[in-house]
Amino acid sequence: MKNPAERVPPILRPDRLPALPACTALVLAWLALTPSLLPRGPLFQGLLCAVAGLLGYALGAAANWVLRGAGIPLIPSRSVARVLLAVAVLGSAGMLWLAHHWQQEQRRLIGMDPAPAVDPLLALLVAVAAFAVLIVVARAVRGLGRWLGGVIGRVFPLRIAVVIGMVAAIWATAAFVHGVAIGRVGASLDASFLAVNDEFSTDVPAPSLAEVSGGPGSAVAWQDLGRQGRIFIANTPTREQIAGFFAEGGGSEAADAVRQPIRVYVGSDPDDADLRARADAAVDELERTGAFDRAVINVATGTGRGWVNENQARALEYLRHGDTATVSIQYSHLPSWMSYLVDGDRPRQAGQALFEAVYARWTELPPDRRPKLVVSGESLGSFGSEGAFSGAQDLAARTDGALWVGPTASNALWQRLVHDREPGSPVYLPVADGGETVRFSADGRAWAGPAGGVAPWAGPRVGYLQHANDPVTWLDAASVFSAPELLTGARGPGIPDQMIWIPVVTALQLAVDQLASGVPDGQGHEFGQAPAYAWAAILPPPGWAASDTVRLAAELTELRLTDLDSSSS
Repeated sequence: MKNPAERVPPILRPDRLPALPACTALVLAWLALTPSLLPRGPLFQGLLCAVAGLLGYALGAAANWVLRGAGIPLIPSRSVARVLLAVAVLGSAGMLWLAHHWQQEQRRLIGMDPAPAVDPLLALLVAVAAFAVLIVVARAVRGLGRWLGGVIGRVFPLRIAVVIGMVAAIWATAAFVHGVAIGRVGASLDASFLAVNDEFSTDVPAPSLAEVSGGPGSAVAWQDLGRQGRIFIANTPTREQIAGFFAEGGGSEAADAVRQPIRVYVGSDPDDADLRARADAAVDELERTGAFDRAVINVATGTGRGWVNENQARALEYLRHGDTATVSIQYSHLPSWMSYLVDGDRPRQAGQALFEAVYARWTELPPDRRPKLVVSGESLGSFGSEGAFSGAQDLAARTDGALWVGPTASNALWQRLVHDREPGSPVYLPVADGGETVRFSADGRAWAGPAGGVAPWAGPRVGYLQHANDPVTWLDAASVFSAPELLTGARGPGIPDQMIWIPVVTALQLAVDQLASGVPDGQGHEFGQAPAYAWAAILPPPGWAASDTVRLAAELTELRLTDLDSSSS
C-alpha cells in the first residue's frame, strides 16, 4: 500500500517542490500584470505572463543551483509548502482582479470600450497553458544537458562535464530553433508575404491617369507595383475631388487652380536588390509625369511592406491644390518588424537612395524653377527617411521641410534631438535646438517651441508627430536594464500612474504593446488625421486658414479608400 505522501502530486510534495524557482516564476508573472503603455487583451496578457514566469523560473533555478552548491538546500517543509500554495492561489486571484481594474482604467483613459469581465480568466488559462509548454521544453533541454553531462563525465570531472553538457544542450537547442523552426517558419512566412505582395485583383483595373505609375505611358507595369503600391496608386485623388473640396468651402477661384496630383511608385523585385536602380526608375517616372514642374515634391519612405500613409500623402495634395508629386519605392515585402530583423539597414538605404536620386535631379534645375522638396515617412518609414541625412543641419540645407510620424526608438536623428533637448522639456515633447527648425507635436496642432514662449517657426520646418504612449517610439534595448526617461518625472498623456519600470519585464510589456489592437486615433501608434494639421503648419499654402485644416481633417476622416482585398492585411 502506498504511503499517503506518495499519493500527493510531486509538485506539492515537500521533497519535490522547487520552491525558489516556483516563487520567482510567480512573482515575475504577477509583475507582468502591471500596466504598461497600452491595454492588453487576454491572449497577449497570458503569453506575456508565461514568458515572464519562465524567466523568473530560470532565475530561481539558477539561484537554487548556486545555493545547493554552497550546501544551502531550500526544501520547505510540508506546512511551509501549503502556505506557499495558499499565497500563490490567493495572490494570483488578487493580482488578476487588480490587473483587470488597471486595464479598465487605462482603457477609459485613452477612450477604449471596457474589457469583458471574463478577460482575467482567459488570461489565466492562456498563461498556464503556455507556461506548461515552455516548462516542458525547458526540462527537455535540461534532460538533454544531463545526459550529455553523463557522457562527457566519462572523460572530464563531473562538475565540468555538467557545465559542458548544459552549454552543449542549449547550443544544440538554439541551433535547432534557428535552423529548423525559425528557418522553416521564416521561409514559409516569407513566401506567404511575397504571395500577398504579388496578389493581383482584377476588381481594381490599371489607372487611366497618365500622372501616376502604372498608368498610360508608364514604364512601370501595374502588376509590378506590389500590393501596397497598387493600393497607393489606386487611391490617388482626382482633380475633380480636390476641386470639389475647395468648391464646398466657397473658394471657386481656388477650385479652378487645382491640378491632378502625381503619384510615383516603384515596387520591389525579390530577385533584384539594387535600390539605386529602383530609385533611378522612380526619378524617370517623375520626369515622365512632369513632377519637376510641380510646386512640391514629397519623397515618402514607406514601411516594411511598402505602405505609405494615405492621410499623410493626401493631406499635402489637398493643401497644395494638387500641385504636388509624391514618390516612393518599395524595399521589402515583409511587415516592418520582420523587415527590420532581417535587414535593419535596408530601410535607411532605401530612403537614402531615393532622396539622393531625386535631389541630384532637383539640383540640376535653375534655382528659381525648383519645386519645394520635402520628405516624409511613418514608423519604419521615418527611420528610413532619416537615413538620407547626417543631421538636422544637413536636413535643413537640402529640403524645404519634413514630416516624420511615429518615429521608432532606432531613429538616429530623433535619438540625438531627444537626448540634446532643452533642460526642462519632457522626453515625450522635447524642445530641440531652441525649436528653430525641428519641433515635436502629439496632434499636429500645438508644436513644442522655444522655452518661455512660442516664437515664429523659421523654415525649413521639420516636424515629428509622436505620442507619449506609443510603444514603437519608446521600446529600445536600454529599457531592459534601465528605466526609460518616459517613466521619470511628470507622466506624459495616456501613461497610467501605476506603470513602473521592472527590469526585463517592462521591455517585454513594451514589445507586447506594439501588438495592441483597437487603439483609437490620437493614442499609441495611431495618428488619424494629425498629418493634415502637421502639414498645414510645416508647409502652409498661401491663403490657407485654420478652418480649412479642420475641413480637410473631416474630409480625410470620411474617406473610403480602395483596397485590393479587404481580407488581407
